[in-house]
Amino acid sequence: MKVTDRQKKKFLKSLRQARIEAGLSQSDVARKIGTSQSFISKIESGRISLEVEIFLKLYQLYDKPAVYFFSAFSRK
Repeated sequence: MKVTDRQKKKFLKSLRQARIEAGLSQSDVARKIGTSQSFISKIESGRISLEVEIFLKLYQLYDKPAVYFFSAFSRK
């Protein structure tokens, strides 16, 4: 199955929005998961691929249900 550009953009937008709703800056997130602010920026902009391990850390940090991130892939 192919991931469309639209789905990817929606998923990345949900990552950014979850961070904002958690009241965290990119620097805050980077500090909490042990990476750099520029790395978080590159993930949110889609310039680098998101590894599962990093996603799981963000998922736990942002405390959102899985559907929040994966609604981009629903068949509606």
